[in-house]
Amino acid sequence: MKVVVTGGAGFIGSHVVDAFVAAGHDVLIVDDLSTGKRENLNPKARFHQLDVIDAKTVELIRDERPAALCHHAAQMDVRRSVADPLFDARVNVLGTINLLEAARKANVRRVLFVSSGGAVYGEQERFPAPETHPTNPVSPYGVSKRAGELYAFFYHAEYHIPFVALRYANVYGPRQDPHGEAGVVAIFSQKMLANEPVTVNGDGKQTRDYVYVGDVVRANLLALDSTATGPFNIGTGVETDVNQLAELLLAASGSKSEVRHGPTKQGEQRRSVVDARRATETLGWRPETSLEDGLRRTVEWFRTKRA
Repeated sequence: MKVVVTGGAGFIGSHVVDAFVAAGHDVLIVDDLSTGKRENLNPKARFHQLDVIDAKTVELIRDERPAALCHHAAQMDVRRSVADPLFDARVNVLGTINLLEAARKANVRRVLFVSSGGAVYGEQERFPAPETHPTNPVSPYGVSKRAGELYAFFYHAEYHIPFVALRYANVYGPRQDPHGEAGVVAIFSQKMLANEPVTVNGDGKQTRDYVYVGDVVRANLLALDSTATGPFNIGTGVETDVNQLAELLLAASGSKSEVRHGPTKQGEQRRSVVDARRATETLGWRPETSLEDGLRRTVEWFRTKRA
């Protein structure tokens, strides 16, 4: 199957590309390398350095006529979305519409849209949150991701393009950018391996649902081959607070780093955890990597990179 993967040079997207290539698919990567890295590119995939908003991206998809589109490219910095909501909307909303229009013109048979299991729900009312949970995003990033889902639904209803919205929990693993806004595991791993102090925002009791990138990749493989449509949470259903995360990373790294507490980050969600039972029942997906094992693999990857 010919598949276009946007953001295929990024942390998660590059792992998905590797899996698609290994499965025998013909993969085209679209990435502007604003955050993606050339070193992440799979040599067996064809690479096009393009912005998702670029007209040339539409031309590429029209000419290549892929069977599927897997859309990972995004503006993913929540703080930047608050500071510059127009930029966030340009990339995440207009970029998604641009790709969906291209998919319509090229008769693409399946769209995998990457959403956010934390940002689209906002401050949760139920724990863990199922896909039926109200979506009240509290950041422009969350709004743009929810908008992308709704546009995908429109294109499904109007033009019969099946889509899956994968609502990722907090993804971590090898290749995560330690300088990224959402990379607490990567940030802590890098600092701990250097025995540098790490700073926890506030009291450290804010929780997240940490899911290993390898498990996320399997969700993409299953979604690509499925006929299911609509949103799917991709997470573990387990809450881990930042204090616990720091302790687990200290153990995994053997570090003597001091864990400090800094000021609370304004606007940060207090609790975030998703219910992935729909993905289990419909896609046959479930997380298989324990947090301890996933953190160990991640730390070892950073350790190797330092060597």
